[in-house]
Amino acid sequence: MARFVVVELERNSPKWTKVIDEIVRIEKKIFPKHESLARSFDEELKKRNSGLLFSEVDGDGDGHVAGYVMYSWPSSLCASITKLAVKENFRGQGYGEELLKAAIEKCRTRRVHRISLHVDPLRTPAMTLYKKLGFQVDNLIEGYYAPDRHAYRMYLDFESN
Repeated sequence: MARFVVVELERNSPKWTKVIDEIVRIEKKIFPKHESLARSFDEELKKRNSGLLFSEVDGDGDGHVAGYVMYSWPSSLCASITKLAVKENFRGQGYGEELLKAAIEKCRTRRVHRISLHVDPLRTPAMTLYKKLGFQVDNLIEGYYAPDRHAYRMYLDFESN
């Protein structure tokens, strides 16, 4: 596995455009058009209560995006993982797990009580990862992605102090 670091994309970062462009390419390749945020990534990230972490792979001194996770915390009680994606050639190597762990930690520091997400039940690697990190299935939402594509709503509760 190539060496990588999980980086938070800062709004005023000189890398902003380069990173967003790479993420948009990944988004277009992985997600169907109606599920893709490719057209609105820039706008989504300008919202106050949203964040994006990406894994920067150092292969040639000029890091490239191997994957990303987008999250938001619309209230002080809950947060949500809105996107998690890893380029095909980097899958199964721990990138998704490290990104998800970092996003969970970011949400934990915001003192939310619950993180939720939606996932296609047929995306077995994603389901396995979420369960491994403690997410539980809450409900099946029929027709979430399309009339014939459902989603599990999953959640991870933090213990209250």
